[in-house]
Amino acid sequence: MLDHVTAVRYVTPLREGGSMPGVVEGADLGTYVVKFRGAGQGVKVLVAEVVVGELARRLGLPVPRLVTIDLPPAMARYEADAEVQDLLNASPGTNLGVDLLPGALGYDGSHPPGAELAAQIFWLDAFTANVDRTWSNPNLLTWHRRTWLIDHGAALWFHHSWPGRAPDAERFAHQPFRVGADDHVLGAVATDLPGAHATLAPRVTADLVADVVDQVPDEWLETTDHLPDTDAVRTAYLDHLLARVAMPQVWLPGGGS
Repeated sequence: MLDHVTAVRYVTPLREGGSMPGVVEGADLGTYVVKFRGAGQGVKVLVAEVVVGELARRLGLPVPRLVTIDLPPAMARYEADAEVQDLLNASPGTNLGVDLLPGALGYDGSHPPGAELAAQIFWLDAFTANVDRTWSNPNLLTWHRRTWLIDHGAALWFHHSWPGRAPDAERFAHQPFRVGADDHVLGAVATDLPGAHATLAPRVTADLVADVVDQVPDEWLETTDHLPDTDAVRTAYLDHLLARVAMPQVWLPGGGS
């Protein structure tokens, strides 16, 4: 499981995104950008953040440290902003903390990553169906002259259909990636997607994916009629990702060959 931290102070909201994450101090003296379970997008966004972020980390891509962070109910009492107070009141318990990178700048293309890293980031986005890495919302930071990946809640769209129907790993495996090289923020730099696939895909094993999915807290895994317990939900994520990694000819520009 991810390291667990207790929040001790809410610092400030970050209003750039629709979910309004906030900067929070932890009892471990760390400072985190917290994605709240009570935000309108729901806990599946937090699941996607963990699964894709931890998958990226295990594949050697630069991702800020993720933790689960406990939000005491009393914290909302000291917040004057009514909108923030409502969000805190809706989010007691386990939330997602992303290590704050002090002084990091939003990615603007002036210092792009090398071609190999760019291709691996594009590959990860295509593999996990992350449509939210375009120039309108790069979801990259530049910190200490490196490019860092953030904000993966838009990936893994398949789990949003689970309340209404049975999981369908083959459907996800055969779904093309909707963001082309002209639209992806690194499309002009990521020149060897087949090479990225050859490097990364063999490492996406059942053991690795199972370990990644195991990082998600049970309380964020929403059961359904077709997925009656959290073990079944975890197995569904495993099945979807393993089915997709075997089908690069469908979703990866260049087909992985």
